Amino acid sequence: MTKNDKQVASGRVGVWLIGARGAVATCVAYGLAGLRRGLVGPTGLITESPEFARVALAPLDGLVLGGHDVCSRGLTESAGELILHHILPSEVVAACAQEASAYESRIRPGVLDGADVGLASLISASAALGGLPPREQVAALRRDFEAFRADHGLSTVVVVNLASTEAYRDPRPEWRTLAAFDAALDAGTQQPASMLYAYAALSAGFPYVNFTPSLGSAPAALRELARTKGVPHCGADGKTGETLVKTVLAPLFVARRLKVLAWQGYNMLGNRDGENLADPLHKEAKLRSKDDALRALLGDPEVHTKVGIDYVPSLRDWKTAFDYIHFEGFLGAQMSLQFTWHGSDSALAAPLVIDLVRLAEFALRNGESGELQHTAAFFKSPTGGGTHDFHVQFERLLDYARQHAR
Repeated sequence: MTKNDKQVASGRVGVWLIGARGAVATCVAYGLAGLRRGLVGPTGLITESPEFARVALAPLDGLVLGGHDVCSRGLTESAGELILHHILPSEVVAACAQEASAYESRIRPGVLDGADVGLASLISASAALGGLPPREQVAALRRDFEAFRADHGLSTVVVVNLASTEAYRDPRPEWRTLAAFDAALDAGTQQPASMLYAYAALSAGFPYVNFTPSLGSAPAALRELARTKGVPHCGADGKTGETLVKTVLAPLFVARRLKVLAWQGYNMLGNRDGENLADPLHKEAKLRSKDDALRALLGDPEVHTKVGIDYVPSLRDWKTAFDYIHFEGFLGAQMSLQFTWHGSDSALAAPLVIDLVRLAEFALRNGESGELQHTAAFFKSPTGGGTHDFHVQFERLLDYARQHAR
């Protein structure tokens, strides 16, 4: 098979969303249906830019959605909330009811993370799955992925983690190698749900995208599995708002040799993600990914950086972030820059999810495996490592597009 043959998209592509009834997944579902019907434009879709016009990505009308969720609320309930909060247009929801119904019919009970046992509105089947030995959990997830592919005649399935952030865990010895992780699974040692999803996807030969701060495929054992199976994966933690601005601004201070004395950030958010992050262990996982990028870019171990997150229920699906940057210039003059970011993470994230699905499927079809380093611009904590400078990251993404243009 020649390179050009590999690059020709064939058949329909499955998109399996973990957290399938959440706000981001709901925006993906209705947004994709709206794009197909010509009701919405491709604003925010990088893969629809001229730079990607000659890359043989899977067509938008060939993407088929399915997924897992652990919550009992319906997709229409999530859509209704987003209409109420002025994020989803009501006319798009009404026009795409048939597509939404078909998607809802393909949502299966997911595996509940052990730290979340006892939360409200959970599907009983998800709690039951969460109590099974890890090998049985992986087998159940794989059955769902593979049945989805077979039932709908899909060329492959891209698994995307959009679930709420998991509680932080300290690194474990079994996460260092694939052999150790397999032994832990065989011994019945419970593992974070995000890692089980990643293991199930990669072991089945399906690309995996982690849009959350949860562990997913980041531990060395799962990265080894991806290389062994020849499967591409990427993550972690989608870069949609405040951190995106930080990774654009921070290189400016470094390039102009302005000394940052302090960079203080404060986030207020509503919806279920905000409620989830009100728990200290869940918040810890998120704060690490938000602060690490900035400290790495500034390169000064003495600089004061801090990010705060608070749950404000009345904000619903909107997030407001305030940042204060105190810096020193020539002659010791101290100055400041302040910015406010107010946006809907769900509306910002949805087009990036579609982009990443298309890039991951293309990488699989093109024979790529392991970490997709050219996707770093999408993430706060790129699994493949490298710089956090958004300008450099985005140029690498465009270089990838140029190299694979037909």
